[in-house]
Amino acid sequence: MPSLLSSTLAQTSRSQHCLLLQSSTAQSCLPVLRALVKQASERTRETTVLFCFLYPPSSFLDSLRTQAHHIRIVNRTANVPGYEDAFETQKDWIAALKSEILETVRSAPQGPLNVVIDSADTLLSDIGSLAETTHLLSEVFGVVHSRGGSSRLIIHALAPCPLIPILTQTRFSSSLTHITAHPPALLTHLSSAYLTPPPPLSPPEKFWGVFIPISERHYESEKLVFGQNGEGSGPQEFVVEVLVRGGADGSGKRRGIERVLEGWSSAVGGPCDLRDLESLRTLWAKKLVYETQAAVDPTQNLSFNLNLTPEQQRSRAQVPLPYAHEGKPAETTRTPAAILYDPDSADDLDDDDPDEDLDI
Repeated sequence: MPSLLSSTLAQTSRSQHCLLLQSSTAQSCLPVLRALVKQASERTRETTVLFCFLYPPSSFLDSLRTQAHHIRIVNRTANVPGYEDAFETQKDWIAALKSEILETVRSAPQGPLNVVIDSADTLLSDIGSLAETTHLLSEVFGVVHSRGGSSRLIIHALAPCPLIPILTQTRFSSSLTHITAHPPALLTHLSSAYLTPPPPLSPPEKFWGVFIPISERHYESEKLVFGQNGEGSGPQEFVVEVLVRGGADGSGKRRGIERVLEGWSSAVGGPCDLRDLESLRTLWAKKLVYETQAAVDPTQNLSFNLNLTPEQQRSRAQVPLPYAHEGKPAETTRTPAAILYDPDSADDLDDDDPDEDLDI
């Protein structure tokens, strides 16, 4: 069964028109975005529009693909509000930016359309208004959604960004694929400090209950990566959290929310299982050691035998148990509670009054 991340890259579900990639200071999601742009550019029957606000086009495509007729690139990395003489006010500059984005998307050839925006937080910084940026992205998504088929709006954002809670709401899109990059040190920390390794090493309910609130506190990951004992992060390998909401799977059946953890490794060349990440090998090694120790028979290598032969087990089963009232029929009716006492030979029982010699 293909992983969710592999299915997302291959665009197997035509109902997922909105794709949000979330990076952080601790871990970048750029390799996943690069793979998405590369695969979209290879589908020559689809038009791909790439808006670069943070990274240059060379970070996603080589010089040959940038010249393809089905790829349009809008490079805004060198455009800074307030530093262009062609506009008298910043308001005019923002209006021109919004007009350029909408006109480029609307003028794309008919057919499936992929719009990639890198990144939404830089776009928000340029426009300077959360409401205007949200409205602009809604208009772009409306054009993409109207094309149908395998059309997608791919948005890259650097958390914490105020646009992310808005883009993940069902008001913006009923179906959503949300990909978040996490450093492997986060899973190692949860395993050692909270005794909660990733599934299947621990129950999913327990793991997600611990993982989600800690991962949303970005300073925790930054401290693990860039702290005193941190090892840093990079694009070589990292953990990918994939959340799919709504839409249909390959069989056409509707589904709710699905959330999984997968790996990304440059050595593998893309998505992989968490077991394949070198930085997480210690987690699976601990499991193997535990299973090996649990499988060892504690009665082995002893100087005496603790096991019973079948004949000894049958003989033990035939030994009568020394019940005090054995043989009496069990009473089916409810009787008052009573204390049954068998007197011992040393007991001194006398029915006479022990205080009869006292003159009271």
